[in-house]
Amino acid sequence: MKKNPEINNKAIGQRIREERKKLGLSREEFAEIVGLSDYYVGQLERGERRMSLPVSVKVASCLHVSLDYLILGKTSSKGYYVYDARNVYKACDSDKDSEIINLLNKCSPIELELIKKLIKTILPYMR
Repeated sequence: MKKNPEINNKAIGQRIREERKKLGLSREEFAEIVGLSDYYVGQLERGERRMSLPVSVKVASCLHVSLDYLILGKTSSKGYYVYDARNVYKACDSDKDSEIINLLNKCSPIELELIKKLIKTILPYMR
């Protein structure tokens, strides 16, 4: 029988912090989205606390990562998030895509940064 890998809270916390920063979220913004206190999220990121399963699911969903990546640092499946994203993208109507592109082309660099931040903030709520 294969031994279960030991859970490393510090490594999990580091992955949470890295993924949160990739989304451009402050710790306070992230805590609000997942319904946790800023203090608790800080403890998680420092590896001082262990998450319950429901909290782990919320965190992984918000960060757009799998639970196995969040907990173990690797994904056992072969890129199903990328696969899903590509299938959704291929299913998109090209007229709608060009409309979005045309709207974005009219934006200033400051407006584009604001739109990017809004998208990163909204995505976790869509799951």
